[in-house]
Amino acid sequence: MAQLSDDCFAFGGPMMSVDEAIGIIAARVAAVREVETVALEAADGRILARDVSAPLPLPPFTNSAVDGYAVRSRDLPTGAEAAFPVTGRIQAGTSAAEAIQPGHAMRIFTGAPMPEGADTVFMQEDVRLDEAGRVVLPAGLKRGANVRPAGEDIAIGITALKAGQRLRPQDVALLAAFGLTEIDVTRRIRVAVFSTGNELVSPGDRRKPAQLFDSNRLMLMAMLDRLGCAVSDLGILRDDRAALAQGLRQVAGSHDLLLTTGGVSTGEEDHVKNAVESAGSLVLWRMAIKPGRPVAMGIIAGTPLIGLPGNPVASFVTFVHVVRPTVLALAGASQQKLIPMSVRAAFSYRKKIGRREYVRATLRRAADGALEAMKFPREGAGLLSSLVDTDGLVELGEGITNVEPGQTVGFLAYANLGSG
Repeated sequence: MAQLSDDCFAFGGPMMSVDEAIGIIAARVAAVREVETVALEAADGRILARDVSAPLPLPPFTNSAVDGYAVRSRDLPTGAEAAFPVTGRIQAGTSAAEAIQPGHAMRIFTGAPMPEGADTVFMQEDVRLDEAGRVVLPAGLKRGANVRPAGEDIAIGITALKAGQRLRPQDVALLAAFGLTEIDVTRRIRVAVFSTGNELVSPGDRRKPAQLFDSNRLMLMAMLDRLGCAVSDLGILRDDRAALAQGLRQVAGSHDLLLTTGGVSTGEEDHVKNAVESAGSLVLWRMAIKPGRPVAMGIIAGTPLIGLPGNPVASFVTFVHVVRPTVLALAGASQQKLIPMSVRAAFSYRKKIGRREYVRATLRRAADGALEAMKFPREGAGLLSSLVDTDGLVELGEGITNVEPGQTVGFLAYANLGSG
């Protein structure tokens, strides 16, 4: 379990940028050290614990890239087509019984190893057979055509995958091509999630007229699950300073991260702030981001705590820019910069300079084929429908003050935000 100092998240400035926040997290959060071995079929989404060097070349032997006829390059026709006797047939998974003879061709299929002496393959679509059963090969083919040399993809011994990578299906395929059946990964980050407030009840419980069903907690748990975390649901903690402080101390020792939504601000009814300060230390970050507001960063018994805003859209956006990099840092993963896709704005918008803003938008295909982003028609960080009925977020940087229709903007799809 990584242990952090109480002043780990201290920040002296009045307002920090999103990039500053991510930089502080990446530099000051200590990665967990525990490693576990998992079967390859369970490796997707896990963080690679050690570099993987290629134990064999890929492909492991020189083979044909097509169905056709293998020949020696010194026999290639130059001025006109030529007929070659066909001796032998090599299917994928078998090897030629003998070397190719000068002036001869061998029938070969995709993936089959090249016979000794042959280094070029004619595609079967480019040749014909004459009455004597010889294959007629056209002139002009270059030496080495349609052949995949051993190690063409990956040479033996090179670093194929680096520690800190979040494994994807294609990475799993590469490990399987090496013949591996298991891999060392960082153990899952253990995150305890809870909501706060007497105004909340869990879905399925009886709701009083002045209460709301808790939606943020379930959203955050789903996003953590997509990041590969082991999530503990602590439910809703009521507004009692002493009970909150005691509960936080109890779970801190068995988790790598504590995550709360709502109740951590400067209001007189935001009791979690006082409870966290009683159990550990707390810093309220003022981030130059919209939607969003101060995010609580703290340490309880060496375990980091993050308090997100209570409004669902603000909670979603700050999760992406605070919780996601924290989880990656704890797992020892490389920070994966979110790269917006360029699209065309189909809306007008005004914003303050010096603040990064995220506009909820839907994509559509314009008449000229270009992708356009349409802004959700209503504002408000409490509108869950604005997340449900849109495709992602238009990112407007700190230096932008206005957007006009036709302007190129950056778009972050939800599919890339929730999964890391």
